[in-house]
Amino acid sequence: MRFDEATSRRLAATYTTPDIVAQRAAIRAALHLLAGERVLDIGSGPGYLAREMAELVGPGGTVHGVDISEHMLAIARTTGPAPAGTSAPVEFSAGEANTLPFPDGSFDVVTVTQVYEYVAEVAAALTEARRVLRPGGRLLVLDTDWDSIVWRSGDPDRMRRVLTAWDQHLADPYLPRRLTGLLTEAGFETTHRSVLPLLNAGYRADTYSAGLIGFISAFVPGRDGLTAADVTAWADDLVTLGEDYFFSLNRYLFVATAQGN
Repeated sequence: MRFDEATSRRLAATYTTPDIVAQRAAIRAALHLLAGERVLDIGSGPGYLAREMAELVGPGGTVHGVDISEHMLAIARTTGPAPAGTSAPVEFSAGEANTLPFPDGSFDVVTVTQVYEYVAEVAAALTEARRVLRPGGRLLVLDTDWDSIVWRSGDPDRMRRVLTAWDQHLADPYLPRRLTGLLTEAGFETTHRSVLPLLNAGYRADTYSAGLIGFISAFVPGRDGLTAADVTAWADDLVTLGEDYFFSLNRYLFVATAQGN
């Protein structure tokens, strides 16, 4: 997908849904951040997680966010900082997962949320995350296995076609099932794995899946024989399900420790 200004703002809105607010809480709990730690957030998006982590590491720590989208960086930089003296400084800059603009061993913690499934060379990206972590530092990775999706539809065949086309926006729609081995090869020991289900029962506009409908509707027309009319009918069907609407999707959270050189 192209993260232009309109897409970036629409994506930022999904970060305020109860689903993703709860996801960030789970990430923070899994990290066990300590005062004074140095944190890097790869693919920092609108900056909500970076600023929340800055409050946890306190003024003695540091938080850096990197993102490939200048539009997302602009949004992150306008997110209100915590009151002075209670939070670590937060800096946002352009950067890619495979070429991080930091020296070796710069960080105690690296977080990567919904990023690696977009990266063609995940092994290289993990090696780069290992490079910027100190020995014993922690890496948290969260990605979706899109084979876990359950989405009620009045036309199941059309739903399958739409979701198959949607998979094309990712380098690997099923990445979590490979992550343990990839982490080991990159010099990490996996210490924690858990599943974070997203569940929306009954249609509501302020849910993750309601926002997802818009992204899919913009991406899939013209792919696998789907027309704009097909996709409009697909989206309209979902919205009109009302209380019978049902969506579930699993995201998988990994925490791993960087092994010594």
